Amino acid sequence: MKSLAVISGKGGTGKTSITAALASLARPVVIADGDVDAADLHLLMKPEIEENGAFVAGFVAVIDRDRCTECGACVEACAFNAIEKSIQIDTVSCEGCGVCEFVCPHGAISMAAAECGEWFVSKTVVGPMAHARLHPGKENSGRLVSLVRKKAADIGAENGLDLILIDGPPGVGCPVIASIGGVDCVLVVTEPTLSGLHDCERVLDLAAHFKVPAAVAINKCDLNDEIADRIAGMCSKRGVQVVGRVPYNVEFTKAQLEGKSIVEYGSEDLSNIMQSIWSNLKRILTI
Repeated sequence: MKSLAVISGKGGTGKTSITAALASLARPVVIADGDVDAADLHLLMKPEIEENGAFVAGFVAVIDRDRCTECGACVEACAFNAIEKSIQIDTVSCEGCGVCEFVCPHGAISMAAAECGEWFVSKTVVGPMAHARLHPGKENSGRLVSLVRKKAADIGAENGLDLILIDGPPGVGCPVIASIGGVDCVLVVTEPTLSGLHDCERVLDLAAHFKVPAAVAINKCDLNDEIADRIAGMCSKRGVQVVGRVPYNVEFTKAQLEGKSIVEYGSEDLSNIMQSIWSNLKRILTI
């Protein structure tokens, strides 16, 4: 089973719109939404949830009221100000470090597993989908991305599908690393701005570090032809293929408002561009 991760150095480049278009062209395909901090692929895929479960990671302090004497030792020891003077735990601020449990002279504090989010397995018109939602203020998004990828691999094997398409998060942090590790190709979606150029270089460096083959798509390419050419030149020096240039078009926004990919929306010119990008990616993936 092959895997393709679509990522970007920053948000707002059109990564999810392009992922949805590729999913429409690659069907049947397994989709994995790895952007668990701000998931929005479901808005275009309209998944019907078939299975879900809690994502448990890390710890949070719990107070046994029968043992607590409100001595305040835990309040003084907490470096995160997560325990109020009334000896109440602020679960958002609690880092689960366990210091309060250690210093409590009465054994009134214990560490409990923390529920940080929820995962889902759904069906869509293009194939099964694994996705998740990280609770506000919670961490461990990299672990949740890994869980989503594991669910996607399992349902792909169960359904005999040949490709997992991952909508990865922006940036270069842990969730991105969890999205691209071991994939067969990374598609970097960038835009022709100086920050887009810089961020594209950072993401390509990350892919190279993990020895993952990469390709680039330049979205909104006609907003600045000079920088678009600079991005293409930078890719050429690195031996990275620019698999397509996508012009700015309000049809993308119209498609989003209808909850459709640009391919489903029926824009012939943009669909042809997406088809060309997909054909180039299939050659890289050898599928």
